[in-house]
Amino acid sequence: MTLHRLIAAERRRERRRLRQAGVCAAAIAIASVLLLALSGWFLTAAALAGGAGIVAAQAFNYMLPSAMIRLLAIARTGARYGERLASHGAAFGALARLRPALYRAVTAAPPFIALALGRGEATARLIGDVDAVEWRFVRLSGPWGVAAALVSGAVLTSLGGWLSMVATLACVGGALGLAHAWADQLEQPGRAVQEATGALREEVAAMGGAAAELRCFALEDWATTRIAAVSDRLAEAQAQQAAVAARFEALHAISVALAATSALVLSAGAGAPIAALAALAAAMTADATAPILRAMTERGRLREAEARLETLFAAAEERPAADGACDANLIIDGTSFAPGWRIALTGPSGCGKTTLVEGLLALRPFSPGRVIIGGRDAASLAPATLRATFAWAPQDAALMAGTVRDNLRLADDHAGEDRLWQALRDAALDDVVRALPAGLDTWLGEDGARLSGGERRRLSLARAYLADAPWLLLDEPGEGLDAAVAAQVARRMDARLKRTGQGMILISHRPVLSALCDRQWVADGGTCRSAA
Repeated sequence: MTLHRLIAAERRRERRRLRQAGVCAAAIAIASVLLLALSGWFLTAAALAGGAGIVAAQAFNYMLPSAMIRLLAIARTGARYGERLASHGAAFGALARLRPALYRAVTAAPPFIALALGRGEATARLIGDVDAVEWRFVRLSGPWGVAAALVSGAVLTSLGGWLSMVATLACVGGALGLAHAWADQLEQPGRAVQEATGALREEVAAMGGAAAELRCFALEDWATTRIAAVSDRLAEAQAQQAAVAARFEALHAISVALAATSALVLSAGAGAPIAALAALAAAMTADATAPILRAMTERGRLREAEARLETLFAAAEERPAADGACDANLIIDGTSFAPGWRIALTGPSGCGKTTLVEGLLALRPFSPGRVIIGGRDAASLAPATLRATFAWAPQDAALMAGTVRDNLRLADDHAGEDRLWQALRDAALDDVVRALPAGLDTWLGEDGARLSGGERRRLSLARAYLADAPWLLLDEPGEGLDAAVAAQVARRMDARLKRTGQGMILISHRPVLSALCDRQWVADGGTCRSAA
């Protein structure tokens, strides 16, 4: 599914509200043209009647025109409210479905793309770029308004003569044609604004994530300079975009003035009241192009946002369904691993231990034939199958902003209280959680900020325990733990493995944990030998 297909699907889904918005926009345009035209005629005719003397003034029927003016004003206000309600309702409904679709596209993208997307950049895509697409929906009613204004304006200006009508339509057509040419030529500033906005969010997120280190090494000024440089680039792009917008505003004002002036001059022979009616009708006809002109001003920003989003949809891969459960037999680089084995994955830093673990979870691609799981090549297995085979506690224990319960249930959404507490006990974290103000329902903050580094790692370990998988993949589960806690984690891990019969592939520099393993796999040499 591409972004443009999704937008087309959302337009079909929201077609009822979009039609309502279009009808209301047409009503606004007609009411506006009639209102101003009738006001011009009424004021001019009233002034002439007043100047003609008391008899003419008393004979002039001002009640009916004034009532019509009030009615048109009320109708325009009501239509404007209806148009905004319908158009924004359609836009918000579409965006509410578009954001989850984009998130699914990110998760379906190859890992090297999805994992490289920083928090700030992801936020820019999910919020800033998607918000720009809102223009596609909010401004869809604009053409309806312009069409209605052209029809009503043509009828009213024709009262002053066909030349008045032609001049009005020519002004509107010329303004729209010139604006269309400008929109294509001047879209680069809008693109630059959208790109610079995403870059600023990414930079702020990156510097904010390293705030403690920046303070520690007195790099606040350095970070401020980096952010200021990106901010200046955004400000420059916004200034250029403002200049483009000013050009369109000037075009709009000139077209309104030209339409009104030409209609007034060409309708002069029909009398002052009709000339005033034609002039103001022409002005409002030209003024009705404002939504389309503003949309053209935003064309560059919208196209850049859509291009940025389209790259994510284009990168998404079709995720095959799980292709059946695998048994726990593993063959890695020709070496067999039986179910229930405890394997210490060793080797010098950078030799590929973490890469191998991430490959087993389909976070990195495997070359065909390297890993065999249950007699099947891991390179051909669906990610869901691999992830049902291995329960992972990564080296960088990432936690979501939520409660303890929320973070644990990422592994098993239906886990009951007993299973949650058993997993916490096996990870030597149950006493810590019981001491929290709300226990399992304690809010942990962004990335588990309420916990220490070692506690976050143990919570990640407990989450892996909750996953019903035949193998545990544990990447430095003892990092950040003192000797006493590490020993407690090791004892409880040993008891759990004996109880469940799970196998374990462990990366750890803590002897107390690696001592649990009965075999050793040397990553750089591709050999397996007994731990003894």
